[in-house]
Amino acid sequence: MTTDGRREAVSASADIIGAKWTALLIYDLAAGTCRFRELEQSCAGISSRTLAERLRALQRAGIVRRFSYPESPPRVEYELTDKGRDLIPILDAMTDFGRSWLVPADAVAVA
Repeated sequence: MTTDGRREAVSASADIIGAKWTALLIYDLAAGTCRFRELEQSCAGISSRTLAERLRALQRAGIVRRFSYPESPPRVEYELTDKGRDLIPILDAMTDFGRSWLVPADAVAVA
């Protein structure tokens, strides 16, 4: 087996995108800037705590940028960075694979 760094690169990428909810958050943010509540609603079942943790981890990884506005009530928005947008082709490939192999055809037609 060669050690040209490909295995390490796949592992590092999987560490980011493989955490539960993370791929869906990136998918939602690919459409544009979102507020915390919008992300929480789009990921039915995610707790506020888990969402906050995932967003902080994505910020630390340089995938997501957080904007806080000094308003009352405070407004916070999230968007993908250039690094985050580079993940979109991976999500597109996951979508294609899921449609071809994992999701029943009638479910895809409804979505």
